[in-house]
Amino acid sequence: MNRPPSLFDVDDASRPLADRLRPRTLADVVGQAHLLAKDAPIGRMVTVQRLVSMILWGPPGCGKTTIARLLAERTDLAFEPLSATFSGVVDLRKVFQAAQRRREVGQGTLLFVDEIHRFNRAQQDSFLPYVEDGTIVLVGATTENPSFEVNGALLSRSQVFVLKRLDDTALDTLISRAEDLLGAPLPLDADARQALIAMADGDGRYLLNMIEQIQALPSPVDAATLAAAVQKRAPLYDKAQEGHYNLISALHKSMRGSDPDAALYWLARMLDGGEDPLFIARRITRFATEDIGMADPGAVQQALAAWNVYERLGSPEGELAIAHAVLYLATAPKSIGVYRGFNKAHAAAKRTGSLMPPAHILNAPTRLMKNLGYGNGYQYDPDTDTGFSGANYFPDDMPRETFYEPTTGGYERAITERLRHWTQLRADREASTDTTTGDHGGDDDSTTSDDTRSSKGPSA
Repeated sequence: MNRPPSLFDVDDASRPLADRLRPRTLADVVGQAHLLAKDAPIGRMVTVQRLVSMILWGPPGCGKTTIARLLAERTDLAFEPLSATFSGVVDLRKVFQAAQRRREVGQGTLLFVDEIHRFNRAQQDSFLPYVEDGTIVLVGATTENPSFEVNGALLSRSQVFVLKRLDDTALDTLISRAEDLLGAPLPLDADARQALIAMADGDGRYLLNMIEQIQALPSPVDAATLAAAVQKRAPLYDKAQEGHYNLISALHKSMRGSDPDAALYWLARMLDGGEDPLFIARRITRFATEDIGMADPGAVQQALAAWNVYERLGSPEGELAIAHAVLYLATAPKSIGVYRGFNKAHAAAKRTGSLMPPAHILNAPTRLMKNLGYGNGYQYDPDTDTGFSGANYFPDDMPRETFYEPTTGGYERAITERLRHWTQLRADREASTDTTTGDHGGDDDSTTSDDTRSSKGPSA
């Protein structure tokens, strides 16, 4: 039986090059073999002629629309395209009704929804009954993370497939196909050809659009001439969406991993994408307190200084101060001792409720408070022989806990030694107190009150 004419069979020179070069088979799609090969997830579905509803998630120009069209053609499904940008409830209702009529005569429907994340929750919910009963096979395309932008109910009824940005090999293949279709090589020298691939930044459609601009340029075209003739593709970066969170995470983890070069790269990527430098300044200040802390107490000062300098100078001069701080933080010793200690203290505070501080560290501004023992037996640490009294500062009914555990790196190495020394002094003092209590024949530990243990020191 002859196959009906395909949309891909029309070859009109007036059509855009990207449209004329659309793949005619799934095997012609470049860069997505991990999904489309015969032993890959979508390839296996095509082999058995049984598609499930799916979400195709990937950057612009990676082939989402083409794949959806080819899937419908290969599985003999009617292809119904919709754009969530221009369609509403009325359009959806018409598509569902048409799909139901086709189903009655044994014809299935593949509904392709471009930019599906732009539909609101109610619109996305309207797909559910038709997906569940098989009236439609839904293929949604999105450039945004489906976990954030697509309803959980719809996600649970669909498989999410991640499409890759086109790598250099895939883009070079597209250039060769364009040259075959045009009947002549592009007027590019080797460096300009590589520059063209770099300028496309993984977007096949953008690459083919650029080729249409340069095919008439006089030969040979070098990289400098190409840059002057063709506008470089703006980097993929949405300050309010996936790119925003991905790149700040990459910057944060590069600094945490003590990789200054990677940190500078991600900083540059964010700034080139139009990120607000003050957002970066806030995040690196958080990093200084959270990931460095007491290992280098000067780190937060560096971050705050960069923030202050940028507010005074603005872009682009102030961005250098942020880069300075990023390098300082990336090369500083790391410790989350303060972060973990503070979290442990928070948990203990919630657990212990309203326990009073021990009486000996309370001020006694009134006679009643003095009579109640407030401040009685307080030792002023600077006046002790060692500068450390070892007194108890936790509530009387709460056992001592260790929250802050410094590392042995950076400034915290000295803190570790100091705390170890104080721990030994405290242990020696408690042992001495126990011995004194034993000499008096006391069997009850409660006789070693804070007042007794602190009686040798001056009161404040």
